Amino acid sequence: MELLERIEAHIRRHVLIEPGGEVTCLVSGGADSTCLWHALNQLGYRASAVHVNYGLRGDESEGDSSYCVEVLHARVIRPSNRLLLGPTEAALRDLRYSLTENLALRATGHTASDQVETVLYRLAASGSTRGIKPRREDGVVRPLLSVWREETEAYCREHGLAYRTDSTNPDTLRGLIREQIVPLLRRLHPAAEQNLARLADERPRLPRQLEDTLFELLATRDGTKHADLGQGIGATREYDRLSLAQGPVRWGPWLIDADDPALEVRTRRPGDRLAGRAKKLQDVFVDAKVPRAERDDWPVVVRENEVVAVPGIVEDAEVRVTRA
Repeated sequence: MELLERIEAHIRRHVLIEPGGEVTCLVSGGADSTCLWHALNQLGYRASAVHVNYGLRGDESEGDSSYCVEVLHARVIRPSNRLLLGPTEAALRDLRYSLTENLALRATGHTASDQVETVLYRLAASGSTRGIKPRREDGVVRPLLSVWREETEAYCREHGLAYRTDSTNPDTLRGLIREQIVPLLRRLHPAAEQNLARLADERPRLPRQLEDTLFELLATRDGTKHADLGQGIGATREYDRLSLAQGPVRWGPWLIDADDPALEVRTRRPGDRLAGRAKKLQDVFVDAKVPRAERDDWPVVVRENEVVAVPGIVEDAEVRVTRA
C-alpha cells in the first residue's frame, strides 16, 4: 500500500491524471510498465495498455507481445519495416510516441532509476542535469518517477506478475550506465542514486548558449561590450555594470522595472548618495538594519552616478519593484 500511496501522491502533486480518469499505458512487458498498468488500475484509474512490437528480437519480441496481450490485455501495434530503418534507442522511442499519439492520455513506466540514468547520461554528454519530466510537452505522463526499479520488480513478484526481461538491455547506453556506472557510484556513496535523482528536481539553468554569451560578456571589465540574447533582448556591459536594454531586471529576489531607459541597476559603490539628498547610501543600509554581509550584493537603481531607489528600502515613483 505504501508504494501505491507514493504513486498516487506523485500523480496528484503534478496533476498527471484526473481521479478515476482514463489512461493508456505504453507497455513493453517489463517490470516497470507491468507495475504501471496494474498499480493504476488498483488506484481506480481506467488503465488500458498498448504494446508496440518492433519485431527486432525475433521470438523474444513475439514473447513480449504475447505476455502483454494475455496478462495486460494490451492492443499490439506492429510498425512497418520501412519505419524501422536505423533503429536507435531514440528513434524507436520517438516512433512509439508517434504511433500512439491519437490515443487517450498516455503513460509510461519511467522510474526514479531511469531518472538517475538520464541525469548521468546528459551530464556526461552535454553538461546538463536536466531529467525526465513528469509530463512531456506532448502530454505523455510518467506516474512512477517516485518509484525505484527494484520496487517495481518486487511489486510484480508480490502480485504474481511474471514480467519480461529484454536480453538486449546490457548492450544499450542505459545498460552500460545501469550495469557498470551506477554500481560504482553506490560504492562511492550509498545515497548516490537518491542524490542524482534530486538534481532533476532543481530549477533549470539558463539555456547553455545564453549562459555562455553572458559569461563571455562579463569575462572582463574593459570598455563597453554588447551581446544579443535573442527575442529582441540585448545585454550591455559597461565596465562593472550590466543593464538589460529591454524589459525588467531580475536581481536576486527582486524584479525591477522602469520606463526611463537611463536608469540602471548595479551594486553599491564608495561615496554613493541618494539623488537630490545628502544622505549616504551607507547610512541608508545602517538605518534599515541591512546586515553588513548583504550590503555589497544589494541592488541599487541609479541614474548616472546618483542613487534613485534601493529595492525594499527607498522607493521612487519611476521605479517599479516586486519581490518574488
